[in-house]
Amino acid sequence: MTTTAREITVLSTTALQTTLEALAPEFERATGYQLTFHFGPSGRMANRAGEGEATDIAIVTGGGIDDLITKGRIVAGSRTDIARSKIGVAVQMGAPRPDISSVEAFKRTLLAAKTIGMSNPVGGGQSGAHLAKVFDRLGISEAMRAKSTYGPGGPAGLIGKYLLRKEVELGLQQMPELMAVDAIDIIGPIPDEVQLDTVFSAGLSSAATNAEGARRWVDHLRSAAAVAVIEAKGMQPG
Repeated sequence: MTTTAREITVLSTTALQTTLEALAPEFERATGYQLTFHFGPSGRMANRAGEGEATDIAIVTGGGIDDLITKGRIVAGSRTDIARSKIGVAVQMGAPRPDISSVEAFKRTLLAAKTIGMSNPVGGGQSGAHLAKVFDRLGISEAMRAKSTYGPGGPAGLIGKYLLRKEVELGLQQMPELMAVDAIDIIGPIPDEVQLDTVFSAGLSSAATNAEGARRWVDHLRSAAAVAVIEAKGMQPG
């Protein structure tokens, strides 16, 4: 991966794609830097950074950044929490709106759905791995495996696209990933008792070629303008 002096390379979770892309133009106009993004599931992007892929910044889960600091891939003390995200539920536009108001109602909704779309629990996003544990806790893992379609991760794995194509009845994914797809009906977050609040954090690569630009980009992600976009995308500031 080659870079220019004014380029800032970012490996990022897909959950923040729409947020980062919305904030990039203003930052680029104000600073003269050029942002180059590479998006994918948080775990996959952390692995790429951990394997030494050239980047200036990694934006993955907080735990992923901490692990990369331990490995020496991210500068110690550079972790900056950007946003907190919840897992949500969506259906096709015009379909009956299911009840997810309690854990029991959520379980009944899962069992009643003929098909479900979610991130792959293995090698995919944070939400898929967590939902697999929730299904096990609820005693419905076998039933869910039989009717689940797993997104491949990254922009192509947005579960809202599966709802648009009518390939699944019920979609479960990070709220900002669901909100990235128009013309689906987002019901809301899953119940608190089975919810996962995921913290997404930025970290400066120990091999950054544009550390100054990277720090300025992270500062921009903590600005008032960024907070407004983060909230509009269904998350809370970190």
